[in-house]
Amino acid sequence: MTKIRVLSYNLHGLKDDRRALASVVREAAPDIAILQEAPRRFRWRQKCAALSRELELVIGGGGLPALGNLILTNLRVRAVESWNLRYPLTPGRHMRGAAFVRCRVGRSTFVAAGSHLSTDSAERPAQAELLKAQMAEVAEPLVFAGDLNENSGGAAWRMIGDGLTDAAATADGFDERPTFPATAARERLDVIFADPRITVLQYDVIDTPQSRAASDHFPVIADLEIDA
Repeated sequence: MTKIRVLSYNLHGLKDDRRALASVVREAAPDIAILQEAPRRFRWRQKCAALSRELELVIGGGGLPALGNLILTNLRVRAVESWNLRYPLTPGRHMRGAAFVRCRVGRSTFVAAGSHLSTDSAERPAQAELLKAQMAEVAEPLVFAGDLNENSGGAAWRMIGDGLTDAAATADGFDERPTFPATAARERLDVIFADPRITVLQYDVIDTPQSRAASDHFPVIADLEIDA
């Protein structure tokens, strides 16, 4: 068995307190950080590199090719392959996508994936369908994390989560704590889904003064155990 800690975090385009953001992530000490709204435009490589240094992690994949979805890892995790998915552009909307990284820890190989779906309820289901098809092609245990821009009753949420475990559901019950907006959270938009071959050991929403200053979303974190 291999244990990993996964963090999902919408960074709000790095518009907020960068020191607080770095403090939150470093204190959480994830093996894998699946980030949304990371740098995706001019000088994105340098900006992603600077962000990874601030968070004391290394780049596994994503960035501009994944349209702001960025996957970082610590040195315990070896990123052996990465690829990206782009959703069709709807005129007048933002182009969005997803990042995938094949990871190895010890004898365990698994895939980490992340995405940030549209704010448009008419656009999300088609994005979710493309994402789910790409996820279905992965043979290894898969961990998905992202900002779905809808709550658990939504069509896109149900489609992506089909056959997977919502990390908020643990042995202690179901954690429905909202993740957005950080100033007065009322929506659970941020999620970690785990393959059936992965056991959720612990889940948490990081609601602290630092996380309130760092972004408009709270980060969510899960300790997972992967069958070797």
